[in-house]
Parts: sequence; structure tokens; C-alpha cells
Amino acid sequence: MTATDSANVASEIARPRLLVLGFDLGVKTGVARYVDGKLLALEIVKPWAMRDLLEASCQTAERVDVVFEDSRLQSKLFSAIKTTGEAKRLKIARDVGGIDAWCTLLEEECKRLGIRCLGISPAEKGAKVAASAFDHITGWPGRTNEHERDAAMVARPFRKGFH
Repeated sequence: MTATDSANVASEIARPRLLVLGFDLGVKTGVARYVDGKLLALEIVKPWAMRDLLEASCQTAERVDVVFEDSRLQSKLFSAIKTTGEAKRLKIARDVGGIDAWCTLLEEECKRLGIRCLGISPAEKGAKVAASAFDHITGWPGRTNEHERDAAMVARPFRKGFH
């Protein structure tokens, strides 16, 4: 076995079998990385950087699954803001429209790369989790923001993959 062969074997051994990426899409897109079931990284990316992130992920893991909070699956857009003025409702509608577009882009990129992809409605994902509760649930030791926590929580039930 040559030195090159040894290096290739070592890189294959270190290559995770499963990388589950959780996404909370928006202008500040939260990304969570579960490697073989364990939460290993949280970050914020610009949504247009998703393509590069997905392509790089395909190079680092044997299998990549994507789980994201899919705003298109929730029909009751204004149910929680009945007392809010019209201008506020229109801003929320524009924001959700943008997020819907990012959801479509993420699905298309996953399809192009052969990555399994699953959208979860905001209602199914559940309520936002406070930092202290997040630390307790996941064992994550560092600081987090709500986008990173949402990304981690949407993917958490599927951190060992989905069928």
C-alpha cells in the first residue's frame, strides 16, 4: 500500500456516514449539522451560500439529508397577528414570500445534488426554544441565536436520518 493509498483509506475512515443539515431559512439562515446523530455545528449563512454549503457537504459525508422549516406548509399566515395593523401584516406576507422562495431554491438544489430533502411546517416544528432549554435538550455548550436553535430543532427528530 502506497502513502497515497493510506491517505485515501484514512480519509474514508474519517468520513462521516451521515450528515443531517437542518435549515431555518431567511435572510439570516440558521444551519445545524448533525454528524452521525450528534449536533456538531451551528452557524448563520446567507441564503445564497446554501448551494456551496450543500455541494461541500456532499464531498464530506457518505450521505446527506436536509430537513428545513417549510413556510409553504403553513396556511394560517396571520392567525397570531389578528390585532396587528395592515402594514405589519403586509410586511410579514412579503417576508414569508421571500422565505417561500428560499424553500423552493433549497429543494431544487437538493434535487440537483441527489440529496434527500424534507420540509417541516412551522407548526409541526413547534415553538421556539429558549437558549437555556436548548442547552439542556441538545447538550450544546456554546452560545446560540434563535435561527441556529430553530435549524437544530427542526432537524433534531431526524438527526439519525429519515426514510
